Parts: sequence; C-alpha cells; structure tokens
Amino acid sequence: MAMASSLFFSTPIPTKLISKQKPFYYHSSNPISPQLTHKHSRTLVVSSAAAIEAETQTSNSATTPSKSLPFRVGHGFDLHRLEPGYPLIIGGINIPHDRGCEAHSDGDVLLHCVVDAILGALGLPDIGQIFPDTDPKWKGAPSSVFIEEAVRLMHEAGYELGNLDATLILQRPKVSPHKESIRANLCRLLGADPSVVNLKAKTHEKVDSLGENRSIAAHTVVLLMKK
Repeated sequence: MAMASSLFFSTPIPTKLISKQKPFYYHSSNPISPQLTHKHSRTLVVSSAAAIEAETQTSNSATTPSKSLPFRVGHGFDLHRLEPGYPLIIGGINIPHDRGCEAHSDGDVLLHCVVDAILGALGLPDIGQIFPDTDPKWKGAPSSVFIEEAVRLMHEAGYELGNLDATLILQRPKVSPHKESIRANLCRLLGADPSVVNLKAKTHEKVDSLGENRSIAAHTVVLLMKK
C-alpha cells in the first residue's frame, strides 16, 4: 500500500492538467477537490453574471422614464440672433421690427422652446435632433409644424398639458401690445385653455447680446398630466 501511494504521488502531473486547473483555487491535495472547486467556480461565475445583468436592468429602468408617472415636468430654452432682413415671429405672430431671427426655420424662439419643454417632459430628444437644421425640408418651415408634432407625441404617450409658463427675453420691441395675440395663438396650437397658458416678457437691462438687441431668448416650463 505504501508503494502504491508513493507511486501515485511520484507520477508527474501533465502540464495541460495544470494549466486547466490553474485558474481555480483549492487548498486540498485531494485530486477530487479541483473538480468540486471547478463546479463551485462555475456556479460563482453564473451567479455573478446574473447579478450584473440584474444590476444593469435596474440601472436601465432607473434612467428610462416611466410612462406611468402621473405628472411630468419639462423645461425648454432657446436663443436666436437678431439680424436685419428677417421677419420677427414670436408664437406664430409676425411682430413689426427692424430685425428678425436668423434661423434654418422661421426662427420662432417661443415655439421652439415650448417644443423642447414638451419633449423634455416626455424624456425625448431635443428639437434639434428630431428636426435637424441639416435637413433641407425644414428650411423656412413654420414652427407650428414642430409644435404640432410635439403635441402629437404628448397625446400618444398618454399625457395632456397641465399648465405652461413661458418667459420671453428681449430688449426691443415691446411685447405687451402683442402679448394676448401671441398667447391666444399658442393656446390654439396646443389645444389648451387660456387659463393654463401664461406668457411673460422681460428686458435684459441692456446687458450682453440680449440687452443690446442682438438676440432674443425664451424659457418655458410645462407640466404634463396623465390622462
């Protein structure tokens, strides 16, 4: 028996066997132990893969907006240069002025930021990705086309407008004579009651490009409600 045991342990272990067993950790000289450890390691690998997959799914679900939310809030911002020779269109209304917005479409700064606010609330790409200025079909297009698509996407997702608050920022011209016309047209495009659409206008106190009448900007916040 002693000779047999000596013979067993004196037999060289094949190199291939060592290379196969090397990644698996075991602390016993029992030749059965590597097999058990190998199975245990496979179990650990499978368990780890399942844990990683579960964590990834959890992470993805956390970053993907849930359409079952009762409310959604979105913010939109837009700014355009004012240049001679262009019409100044705000909220779909042509405002008399010696300058207008230089843009690929009609440059309606208010409607652009309203679209971005709705898209943002829905967790969708911004207006520049959906209606790129590299696409010739949007050249000179009325911004009402963009807002109609944003409203369609809103209803398709099962939401309706709760309320909207917009702020125009420009030094000139004065918006107050045109404010109600702009708001009425915005309500019409959104299919919303005037009581849930608010419009404000601010100057920029003659500071930077806005205050120097070289640009115009707008901010919009929207609340969407589940139907």
